Parts: sequence; structure tokens; C-alpha cells
Amino acid sequence: MTSTNQNIEQLLQLCKSGNQRAQLEIYNRYNKAMYNTAIRIVKDSFKAEDIMQESFLAAFTKLNTLEDANMFGSWLKRIVINNSIGYYNKTIKQNEVPLDTVIYKVEDDMGIVESDPVNEKVKQILDIMKTLKPNYSLSLTLHLIEGYDYEEICEIMDITYANCRTMISRAKESLRKKIILKAS
Repeated sequence: MTSTNQNIEQLLQLCKSGNQRAQLEIYNRYNKAMYNTAIRIVKDSFKAEDIMQESFLAAFTKLNTLEDANMFGSWLKRIVINNSIGYYNKTIKQNEVPLDTVIYKVEDDMGIVESDPVNEKVKQILDIMKTLKPNYSLSLTLHLIEGYDYEEICEIMDITYANCRTMISRAKESLRKKIILKAS
């Protein structure tokens, strides 16, 4: 059985023994999703690529701490999100402005068809989300796009539950107002 036909548990066992083919197979399976996760937070394609690769390296070196091999994808995603937020927080503290000129799109198996009106609306909403306050944009990305619940967002952003609910509520309201303003 070649490594491309093996399940994740078998691949992770090979990775623990330093098998580079197994590591490459896992990288190929997860890299697009992890890049998309990073780019939605850091909004810089080059930095998202760096974060993704650093996250894979961290995951491969810490594989022994993973208790359930079936949870590898969500475990890796958590590493990517934590690294992305770490970069994001450092950027905010240094008052650096991320490169807004970098254009990105969320890729999926079907791709985005430019003439599809649904995809155009999604693109417009994502563009409007970029204009929100940074903490609003981040909280909405984590909640609406990444699917994290309030407790997880509290832990990731290091805020209280009440602050999280208020921030997401205000972010949604701000997004709604900007969408209405853009439509009129």
C-alpha cells in the first residue's frame, strides 16, 4: 500500500518515524484549507503561506502530543489559527497595516465562477468585512467562516464571554449597516 492510499492514522504513524513521503502526503491533503484559514485572518498571501508552513512544521514536531489521529485536521487548524492570530496581534500592537492590496479568494473544489451572482454577493460581503474594525472582522471570520462557537472565540481572542457576544453582535450590526449602505 502506497502512502497516497493510506488513512490518516497510518500516515501519522509514518510521520512520527520521520517518513518524508508521509509528511508530504499530509501536507498535500491539508495545505489549501490551512492556507485559506490563515489568509482570512492575516490578509497577506505571503504571510499566510509562511504561517501555514510554520504550522505544518510545528504539527510534525509535536505529533506525539496528538491524542486522537482522527482529530488531526482540527488540531492542525487550531495551530494555524493560533499562529495567525499571534501574527495579527503582533501587527496590531506595532500599528502596522496589513497589505490590503493583496487580492485573495476562498478556493473550493468547484472554484469561483465570476458570473455567478451568489459568489459575487459572497465576495462583496467578504470585501465589506475587510472594512470593519480589525477585532470585528476577526471575530466574524472566526464565528461565521471558521465556525467557532463563542467559548472557542473567547479562548482564541482572550476575552470574556460577555465581551465576545457583544463584539460579535456589534460586528454583525456594523456589517449589516455597511451592506445596506452599499446596496443603496
